[in-house]
Amino acid sequence: MPQTAPIATDVLVIGGGTAGFGAAVAAGRQGLNVCLLEAGSKVGGVMAFCPGMPWGGAYPRDTLIGGLMEELANRLTAMDPPAAAKQPCTLENFGPEIKYDHDIATLTMFEMLEEAGVTLRLNTTATEVEMDGQRIAAVQFFDRHGAQTIHPKMVIDCSGDGDISAKAGVPFTLGDGAGNMMGVTLTFLMEGADCDRVFAADDPYFPAYTAKGIAEGRLHADLSKLYLMTGFHANTVFCNSVVIRGVDGTDPMAVARATQEGRRRCLQMSQFLRSDIPGFENARMTSLGPTVGVRETRKLEGQYRLTGEDLARGAKFDDGIVCCDNPVDDVMRTSDEMTHDASVAEGSYYRLPFRALVPKRIENLMFAGRILSADPVAFASVRGMPQCIAMGQACGTAAALALDAGIPIQDLPAGLLITALQAQGVRGLGDAPLSR
Repeated sequence: MPQTAPIATDVLVIGGGTAGFGAAVAAGRQGLNVCLLEAGSKVGGVMAFCPGMPWGGAYPRDTLIGGLMEELANRLTAMDPPAAAKQPCTLENFGPEIKYDHDIATLTMFEMLEEAGVTLRLNTTATEVEMDGQRIAAVQFFDRHGAQTIHPKMVIDCSGDGDISAKAGVPFTLGDGAGNMMGVTLTFLMEGADCDRVFAADDPYFPAYTAKGIAEGRLHADLSKLYLMTGFHANTVFCNSVVIRGVDGTDPMAVARATQEGRRRCLQMSQFLRSDIPGFENARMTSLGPTVGVRETRKLEGQYRLTGEDLARGAKFDDGIVCCDNPVDDVMRTSDEMTHDASVAEGSYYRLPFRALVPKRIENLMFAGRILSADPVAFASVRGMPQCIAMGQACGTAAALALDAGIPIQDLPAGLLITALQAQGVRGLGDAPLSR
């Protein structure tokens, strides 16, 4: 039967991607009543849209960031046989990354949510917000039973698009501020590849092969570089190459059109790999993403806006909640160029400030993941899944501290949050260097 009576919860987390996972688990472990709304049928976000996508950015300066990211990785690596492993990245300026069995990782994330006592609602979309002054009083959501209402004490928006935050009145920019957004990507795996032969030339981009394919009309012009990486399982190659430009990720129809175009390009590319690149002769396309992965839509206005200049100087903010040294990974925002420019000097790193996850005025709202407050350069570095998990963990922990103290989230002392995160095993915060 449809539920018409309003629901109450301590913490409402909107979006079950990596940021929402981190937020819900962290808040649940603090003893709070947590409800997690996920519009799709799986948790994991990019993991669900791009099966096989490595966890890049987990090892700034070759040191694991700790916290929930480390716990998840350790659970997987401790399995028999292991379901995850640390490996070097084949792409420029990226450090080590974690490759994993996608299905087992998703199962493990579901289990961690269960263990934390989180109420999970799949196939559920938050649609409207009711304000009471500078506080969110209620959020309306929609599932197969129709519209329902939930009254949260704290809201953490991890939706990727920030719809509820925007409807609550948080200012935002789209993409780079001029409306240009990074290209969306449809990924797939090639199973049955001879990886030794595929990567014999030690070049993951294959420019000589692609130039010929494009000239002959067998590859799309935007595939001048192929982004190929060894998969977690033997004889698999992860293909992160098919990018569709000029897509507004907040427009469902545009995303649907891009997904269908992406399917055509993925099939074309898989056929090209089999016919032209040594090692793929007996491989086949599998694990085609269910929809394109959207990298960038809204950037919400926080108490602080992280900038490229902050990254370049290796800023160690006092309220920093996660360390990062990812390159500026900008994907076809305004042209067909894809950059992996270093964000910090070699051996350095920066910290993402908690203030970039907190709006200026709304007292019971935080946001985490790709909707954080950052300029286009900083965003292109800090958007990796491990950092998103850590952002969520910080927000879930902050929710418990603020609710316990009965204060607006803007008044939460940074030192209190940092101490709590350090106790949870997050590395490189406060006065502590990033080291094991």
